[in-house]
Amino acid sequence: MSRILLLGGYGGFGGRIARRLAAAGHEVLVAGRSIDKARAFCGDAPSLMPLALDRSRIATALEEHRPDIVVDASGPFQAMDHAIAKACIAAGVHYVDIADSRDFVCGIGALDDAARAAGVILLSGASSVPALSGAAVRHLAQGMDRVRAVEMAISASNKATAGPAVSAAIAGQVGQPLRIWRGQHWAKAFGWQEMRSVQFRCAGTEAITGRKVALVDVPDLALLPERLAGRPAVAFRAGTELRFQNWALWLASWLVRWRLVATLAPLARFLHPLQSLTRSLGSDRSAMIVRLFGDVAGQKVERRWTLIADRGDGPEIPTLSVAPIVARILSGQEAAGARDAAEALTLSDYADAFEKLAIQHDTAELPAPPPLYDRIMGDRFGQLPPEVRAIHDVFRDGGAAGEATVTGASNPAAALIARIVGFPKAGTHRLHVHFHEADGRESWTRNFGGRRFQSHLSQRGRWLVERFGPFRFAFDLPGDAQGLTMIMRRWWIGPLPLPTWLAPRSSAREWAEGGRFHFDVPIALPLIGRLVHYRGWLEPATIR
Repeated sequence: MSRILLLGGYGGFGGRIARRLAAAGHEVLVAGRSIDKARAFCGDAPSLMPLALDRSRIATALEEHRPDIVVDASGPFQAMDHAIAKACIAAGVHYVDIADSRDFVCGIGALDDAARAAGVILLSGASSVPALSGAAVRHLAQGMDRVRAVEMAISASNKATAGPAVSAAIAGQVGQPLRIWRGQHWAKAFGWQEMRSVQFRCAGTEAITGRKVALVDVPDLALLPERLAGRPAVAFRAGTELRFQNWALWLASWLVRWRLVATLAPLARFLHPLQSLTRSLGSDRSAMIVRLFGDVAGQKVERRWTLIADRGDGPEIPTLSVAPIVARILSGQEAAGARDAAEALTLSDYADAFEKLAIQHDTAELPAPPPLYDRIMGDRFGQLPPEVRAIHDVFRDGGAAGEATVTGASNPAAALIARIVGFPKAGTHRLHVHFHEADGRESWTRNFGGRRFQSHLSQRGRWLVERFGPFRFAFDLPGDAQGLTMIMRRWWIGPLPLPTWLAPRSSAREWAEGGRFHFDVPIALPLIGRLVHYRGWLEPATIR
C-alpha cells in the first residue's frame, strides 16, 4: 500500500482528496495544524490517519513517515513559496499540489534540474486550473491549424462554501494588475474587472444562464499562449452564482485599481461568514466552460467544452485531478522533473470520476460568422486589397502594429475636446491596435505610444456604426481594389439623433502601399476646427 502525506488534509478540498485517495487503496496521512480536527475527520476509517503537522517541520515529517508522495492541498498558494517542494527533493519524495496561483505554478519549473537529479517528480496545479483546463484545451485544439483565442470561465454554486484559502485567494486578486496576452502582445488588465455574462449549456441537464464572471489571474494566462499554435489570446474569468456578490467584488476592485486601498487581502477573513449568511439563496449548481476560436482547414470555427455539476458536486471538481496524477506517478508514467500539471492528464482521465458524480459535460463546434466589414460590404469586401482585408479579418482576437504620425488640435477649444475624447498627442508614435470580436461586434483599442483610446463597431443595416463613449457615428463603406473610404451619414448621442450640420467632419481612407495597410483619419468639428489628424501604417502582428 502506498503512503500519501496530505497537507491540509481535513480542509474543504483536502478532505475530498483524502477520501478519494483512500478509496483508491492508498494510506493517507491527514495532516494539519490541529490534531483534533484531523482525528475528527479521520474517525474510524482504516486508511486515514491523523497527523499534527506544521509546515515548518515538513523535513522531520518526511524523515519520520517516509511517504511515497506528498500532496499539498493547503493554500492559499498565492502567499506561499516552494519550501515543501524543495523539502521533497531533499528527501527523495514525489510532490503534487492543487495550486492555482500563476506565479506559484509557473515557478515550479525553477526546481526542474534539482528534481531530475534527485529522481523525483514535482507536479504543480493538479486542480481545475491548469490540469483540467489544460486537458480540455488540448482536446479542443486537436486538428486546429491556428488558435486565435481561448476563453474560460468558472461559476461556483452559492452553496459551495469557500474555505479560508479560497477566500484569501479571491480577496488578494481583487483590483490587482495582471498580465494578459491579447492582440498578440502582453497587456495589463485588473482582477475582478471586465465582467461578462456567460451561459452554460450541456446535453443531459438544464442550462445555466445569466451568471456573471470577471477576470482572475490563473496559470493558464501564462502557459497557453506559449503552447498553442498561433499564440492565442487567453482570458479566464470566475464568479459566484449570486450577481450582487460579483457586483460587490467589481465595485471593490476599483478601490484597489485607483490605489485608494493597497489590497483587500485583510478582508478575506470576513468573506466566509458573509457568504454563510446567503447560503440559503441560489442553487447547488456549478459550471465550467472552455472555448477555443481558431482555424480548421481554412474555416473559422468555435469549439467549446462545457461542464455542469448538479446536486452540490461542484466543489469536487478542483480535487479530481489528484488521484489520476498520483496513479500515473506511482505507475512510472511520469518522468522525473518539476513542471506544471497542465499537460499531465487528458479528459478521458476524468471520465470515471465524472460518471460517479452529478456531472454532465459535452463538446460542441460552431461555425464562425463572416467578419463585420465583410457582412456590411458584401461582394465589395472581396475587391479590397489583401492588406486591407487582412486588417478587417477579425475573429475573436487579433492585433496589428506599426507607426502613426499625429497632427494635434488646431486651437485650444479643439484641444480640450480632443483631450476629453482621449485622442493621441501630436508627434510620431509606435502604434498597436488590439481587435476584439464578440457576437458580431468589434472593439478596437488603439495604443499610440502608451496613450490609448477605444471605439466599438457594429452593424446597422448597410452602415458601420462606430461608438466613442456616448457618441455613435454611422458610415457608408465604399471600397474597391484601390482601398476603402468611410463616409459619415448620421450621428447620435445615446439614442438621440443629432443634426448632421453639427457632425464632425471626417473622410477616413484605407489602402495598401508597399505591402502594408495604410490609413489616413482627419477629424474636425464645424466652427471649432481640427481635433486630430492621424495617418500611418499597420501590419498584422507576427504569429508563430
